[in-house]
Amino acid sequence: MAKRIMIQGTMSGAGKSLLVTALCRIFAQDGYRVAPFKSQNMALNSFVTPDGLELGRAQAVQAEAAGVECDVRMNPILLKPSSDTGSQLIVNGEVRGHYDARAYFRMKRSLIPDILNAYRSLEAENDILVIEGAGSPAEINLREDDIVNMGLAALVDAPVLLAGDIDRGGVFAQLYGTVALLREEERRRVEGIVINKFRGDVELLRPGLRQLEALTQVPVLGVVPYVRADIDDEDSLAPRLGQRRTARAIRIAVIRLPHISNFTDFAPLEEHPDMGIYYVNQTGELGEPDMIILPGTKNTMADLVWLRESGLAEAVADAAGRGTPVLGVCGGYQMLGRTLRDPAGIEAGGELPGLGLLPADTVFTAEKIRTRRRAVCTAGLLAGAELTGYEIHMGRTDAGDAPAFCRFPDGGTDGAVCGAVCGTYLHGLFDSGAAVERLAARLAERKGITIPRVHIETRAASRDRQYDLLADAVRKALDMQRIYEIMEEYADEDPAR
Repeated sequence: MAKRIMIQGTMSGAGKSLLVTALCRIFAQDGYRVAPFKSQNMALNSFVTPDGLELGRAQAVQAEAAGVECDVRMNPILLKPSSDTGSQLIVNGEVRGHYDARAYFRMKRSLIPDILNAYRSLEAENDILVIEGAGSPAEINLREDDIVNMGLAALVDAPVLLAGDIDRGGVFAQLYGTVALLREEERRRVEGIVINKFRGDVELLRPGLRQLEALTQVPVLGVVPYVRADIDDEDSLAPRLGQRRTARAIRIAVIRLPHISNFTDFAPLEEHPDMGIYYVNQTGELGEPDMIILPGTKNTMADLVWLRESGLAEAVADAAGRGTPVLGVCGGYQMLGRTLRDPAGIEAGGELPGLGLLPADTVFTAEKIRTRRRAVCTAGLLAGAELTGYEIHMGRTDAGDAPAFCRFPDGGTDGAVCGAVCGTYLHGLFDSGAAVERLAARLAERKGITIPRVHIETRAASRDRQYDLLADAVRKALDMQRIYEIMEEYADEDPAR
């Protein structure tokens, strides 16, 4: 069997995903075949595998850090929230249906065979599996049917490292309280504690670490510094919102929709020194940007209603009328059209008028399109740029005779362009550094300003450097020798455990 280590956290946002990413890179650097695994993920950021299946973006990132292609077995269960109480359920990369929270909790134990089949298959092909939990193992109301934290650890006999986020404050209470709420057999699995996102002098922390070890009877295996590695976030916009680089020469506003998804599409734009990206959800925040982006969403029709109620629909239309470039990606593309129809009730059912900025009509269908793409942009601000990306959507859009946004090698096309308004289903369209450079140059030209020519590397090259940066910091902070020892001990399959 493959050796394994599991990272659990005191709460969502404790840094589990980044620690798993770092460990995947470290083990790969040390010469091991390694793969990430998360039995159940809840996120609106997802990715498409080479065979056209869907998994959580975090596991795709972790696979990339490990130097392997992402595989749907790394995340067999994916929940994509479509409301406060309901989610689309994706099992082994395919849509299984929509479930409200109560219905899902009644049936989720039936997914254990899918989880174990995926895990055992990966286990047979790798030396090490790095497993990620979700939320907190101390959510005692969910303990009985747990399939992602201690329940999974028991199923695969995995040792656990418990991570706490000190940057938010209260880390000692988080860690002690979590351990105290675990059952005795669960506590025995916690082989180490990791303090994450630390800023300051570690020596000042040591008295507290000693007390924590005495209280929990669990050793602290490291204090990881706050690493400013630019790695795609799982499902939180908080780091992006904190930047708001609006003082730069070119300002791009991204509408922060309530069900925004795949917002990492726009992270590459932040690499350009003259482009400032900021997220808005109120008309007063919009100002006078040089470009507006309507991003993807898990619930296009509900977010279109919100867009109108917030006043942003009118503001976007007014800006487009003044010649401001507007780009819609996936759900944003659908909103820019004339009509959205949902005869099968895939989202809300019924029909809604779009913003009418593109001559396009969308019909939602049960079939989900999932595919990777290469394309050349044929019109709009990116005309001539070679693009790579992927599609994930459940709508079909007919743009009639409107010029296409891009063309595929097989002659097929995607999207539509009408004046300065563009729409496309292509996620990841800015991952090419050349596309970012072209957009900056065109927006500067429209604005009548001159900006220096700069070289922007591809997103893949940038991420690769960031994985090494993250791994170096985590390797220095953690007791890696002890972590290897823990994995060896569990690989012995001690029947008494």
